[in-house]
Amino acid sequence: MKTLERYVFTSFLTSFALAFLVLSFVLTVGLMVQIVGYILRGVPMDLVAQFALVCFPETMQWTIPLGLLVSSILVFSRLSADSEVAAMRACGVNLLSVMRWPIVFAVAATATGLVINNEIVPRGHEVRRNLAKRISVGSGLDVLEPGRVIDDFPRVKIYFEGKEGNWIKDLIVLDYSNPKFVRELKAKKALVTKDGRDIVLDLHDMTVDPIDEDHPGMARAVRYTHRVEDVLKDGKYNRKEKDWRFFEMIGKIRQAGTAVKSAEGSAKKKGSEKYLAKRYASDIKTEFQKRWVFAFASICFVLIGVPLGIRAQRKESSVGMAIALGVALGYYMVVISMTSLSKNFAVHPEVLIWLPVGVCAAIAAYLVPKNL
Repeated sequence: MKTLERYVFTSFLTSFALAFLVLSFVLTVGLMVQIVGYILRGVPMDLVAQFALVCFPETMQWTIPLGLLVSSILVFSRLSADSEVAAMRACGVNLLSVMRWPIVFAVAATATGLVINNEIVPRGHEVRRNLAKRISVGSGLDVLEPGRVIDDFPRVKIYFEGKEGNWIKDLIVLDYSNPKFVRELKAKKALVTKDGRDIVLDLHDMTVDPIDEDHPGMARAVRYTHRVEDVLKDGKYNRKEKDWRFFEMIGKIRQAGTAVKSAEGSAKKKGSEKYLAKRYASDIKTEFQKRWVFAFASICFVLIGVPLGIRAQRKESSVGMAIALGVALGYYMVVISMTSLSKNFAVHPEVLIWLPVGVCAAIAAYLVPKNL
């Protein structure tokens, strides 16, 4: 690597690292808010830590391409504004040689993005969804916090003063399961357990008012079991196309294609069955192609970011940021639009989703030769 190439590439890497860190922080703000919410709800810290750990890789499919775009525009716009690009041309330096190492790095980032999008992100998505289910079920008792009215569950409100493990003290339960009256249960202490989707309260030294619809008076008991029915969500998570990794996705696409051919070739199949088979196949194919398009954003952004940066001709970083924002917004808007049309197989979203890659390639083919 020549001195000039090393100088440009070092500036490029430094700018990319800073942009990557800033973008990672920005994109994880929402995640932090969600984590704080879980902590305030009393979710166990081990579940919170696992949730945070698997969520970060999902942001890398955005931060790596965007970091490359920002660094490409800012570094080469600075070189152009400081007349260093003009000096290179005057000395007979081919700018393509200066662009070589940023492009090589972008190719490596594209390969990394393919691994992230096809292996890490699907795995993280599955783990994150499973953890969300575990948080809603496994910590269903942990969200019971003393000193506040708990109305997270349907048809019941719970309040208690203290808690030691699964034992709670000075409990008040308002049961709204019967629309004709509200039943109030009070207990000095209670053991809280769960049974499937139900919360079971083993009440000690308790009162209930009213007893039932036919007995409106209050009753006392040394011990009484009250079941809060069907308040915990089902903890089973059914895997979706976003959870399938590369080889799983290939197998699912083949199965979907076979199902479409079988539906089209069978006279006994109804029109709705054929429609659903094609819709399912289109959905899977679009999801698979989206992963590739997201990965190719790295090389696309560098190929158009470098010549756009050279043409910026200004020192203000706001100009470069505006250009980066416009390019990224247009690229991802098309991808998101095609993803939203994934089930509309008539427009072939799995093909149209490659449109931003083609547009970026055409722009690069026009701009790069003009700036050499």
